[in-house]
Amino acid sequence: MRFGVQVRATAETADLREIGRALERHGFDALYLPEHTHIPLSVRSLEPDDPAWLEACKRMLDPFVALASVAAVTERIRLGTGVALIPQHDPIVLAKTVATLDVVSGGRVILGVGAGWNVPEMRNHGVDPTRRWAIMREHVLAMQAIWTQEVAEFHGDFVDFDPLWQWPKPVQQPHMPVAVGGEGPHVLERVLEYGDEWMPNDHPGVEHRIAELQRLAAERGRDPIPVTIYATPRTPDAIERFIAAGAHRVVFNLPTVPAGEVLAGIQEITALIRPYLP
Repeated sequence: MRFGVQVRATAETADLREIGRALERHGFDALYLPEHTHIPLSVRSLEPDDPAWLEACKRMLDPFVALASVAAVTERIRLGTGVALIPQHDPIVLAKTVATLDVVSGGRVILGVGAGWNVPEMRNHGVDPTRRWAIMREHVLAMQAIWTQEVAEFHGDFVDFDPLWQWPKPVQQPHMPVAVGGEGPHVLERVLEYGDEWMPNDHPGVEHRIAELQRLAAERGRDPIPVTIYATPRTPDAIERFIAAGAHRVVFNLPTVPAGEVLAGIQEITALIRPYLP
């Protein structure tokens, strides 16, 4: 079992480089950063009970730039997005950004992908919310073509480009893992079509869906698909449950601020996972 953490990193968070070094020192496998480019004021009506949640979303650092800073001061820890809002990006530009991060980190990127929940945010980017899953599919497929082909082209409903060159190519071959986020009714088909991993939040019935995913993968001639459980409860029972279900990584949420609580959270989770570390 591997262990990661998610931090909603902001300029007010503990130094992300310090967090990355601490995680690597304590045996964690991965650090994940979520993404919101902005929060439209209309989203105030959707504010959850925890006001810190919305405040963090308003202030989030760009995950790719922030992860590059962590890459510069670490050697082993994987650098993940949890999740990047793929429909809100130009796929040609994002393909270069992600491949560059993979190169400068020595091949440590995990690209967690999602279509997003924030309808006003999508619309500000010119994304039709009703088509976001179809847009995400084409963006991922187009990026995979760019990453794996010397001369790439793609012709779809939402992405259309004639043959092009783009470097750098990812260090990881054929490309960095694409971890498809979500728990919806069609998510397993998305994983099977263009994903390398599944990254659901902990939710009722997830263990049975892991088994279903592996059955479907075997039917299609694929090896078992790695599963990362996001937002894992901080209990030994949760870890044992996901080990038994065949998950290969669990991810715990860390508080965003203040800095002392972030580092204390790392210590708390380290004590929890220590019996499971090699």
